[in-house]
Amino acid sequence: MSIWEVILAFVVVVLMLVALLANVLVLMCFLYSADIRKQVPGLFILNLTFCNLLMTVSNMPLTLAGIIYKSQPGGDQICHTVGFLETFLTTNSMLSMAALSIDRWIAVVFPLSYHSKMRYRDAALILSYTWLHSVSFPIVAASLSWVGFHHLYASCTLYNKRPEDRTQFVIFTGVFHSLSFLLSLIVLCFTYLKVLKVARFHCKRIDVITMQTLVLLVDIHPSVRERCLEEQKRRRQRATKKISTFIGTFILCFAPYVITR
Repeated sequence: MSIWEVILAFVVVVLMLVALLANVLVLMCFLYSADIRKQVPGLFILNLTFCNLLMTVSNMPLTLAGIIYKSQPGGDQICHTVGFLETFLTTNSMLSMAALSIDRWIAVVFPLSYHSKMRYRDAALILSYTWLHSVSFPIVAASLSWVGFHHLYASCTLYNKRPEDRTQFVIFTGVFHSLSFLLSLIVLCFTYLKVLKVARFHCKRIDVITMQTLVLLVDIHPSVRERCLEEQKRRRQRATKKISTFIGTFILCFAPYVITR
């Protein structure tokens, strides 16, 4: 193994351990917190966590073996199964994050009718759709033998070995990523921009009350006034930072997969 392959193998091991630890902690929080289990978004978080855990224990070890041995780990049946799971779990994770953003949009924009619009039954229907949506693409790929070991990625993934199927495979790949990554990203941007709009509206209302209070309290100490104005500034930035972090994390996690494939 070259030095770069050793570094790559080390990075995969670190990512595998971090992913395993982080998702197990999320699962433990869900199991031991009755409050989280009562909340509808908990179903989306649980689904996302299971997808990440299955990806960690099924795909990443075989990718590590592919980097080390530079060949397909296991037989064709195992590789096809892992490639099927990789496509399914990745799509399901993207759609789960989109479902979480829809839940937050309803909770913030329609707070009074949230409990009637987003019940456990509604969340279960959304999850059913994400599963059907996610499983349709790997089924098509598997039926057309477009799943296999790719030496460039050192993993079992979407892969076309037949030159005569190149055009069909390119069309399939474009449709797949448009209806998974791009669709989820559009949903995230739309819903969180609506949430940001509401958050800024409430910030303006709070700012008006704060300024009126500061005007009335003429004998207030300058340091207190300064702290109030500083908190006012942080309040405006808080929602923007949180939303930017969530969308940025989505892009950071899934864009490399989409770009390389």
